[in-house]
Amino acid sequence: MQKSVTVFCGSSKPKNNDFMIKEINKLSEIIIKNNYRMIYGGAKIGIMGILAKKIIEKNGKVVGVIPEVLKKKEIVYNKLTEIHVVKNMHKRKKLMYELGDFFIVLPGGVGTLEEFSEILTWKVLGITEKKIFLINIDGFYDNILNQFKVMDDNNFLYTDLLKEIIIVNNISNLENYIIN
Repeated sequence: MQKSVTVFCGSSKPKNNDFMIKEINKLSEIIIKNNYRMIYGGAKIGIMGILAKKIIEKNGKVVGVIPEVLKKKEIVYNKLTEIHVVKNMHKRKKLMYELGDFFIVLPGGVGTLEEFSEILTWKVLGITEKKIFLINIDGFYDNILNQFKVMDDNNFLYTDLLKEIIIVNNISNLENYIIN
């Protein structure tokens, strides 16, 4: 059976767009090369749209999960292998979690941060054992990783969160982890 990777990422274009597009291209190549099906937020915009389009162009399988409210805004990427329209954001996250065999978190905004936080919470609580790869391109997540240390130093964590995630500083290094 084909493995699936759930990718959490931004619906906006980043400031350093050329560099990010190179990284997205590398990720699409890794997904295609390893015959993974990608699960993502279903939009045609931002990083998520760029990644989905690259995988579709290479005949890969891409499954979008989008809530009704965003479908009404006409941002759905219509060339997907499958599209699931769900009632709300909570159901979107739940289905994306269920469909993925592991998770990749790319740079993004508060939506991406919320998705990452929820799956990390599930991992800490033992609800999932699936691997979480945090792609810390150009130190994008450094402040959040430092905040985890502050939380731990102040006794607000029951576990070392950094042991629950695999931090990768660029897409090229990701493939070594995925293969193993």
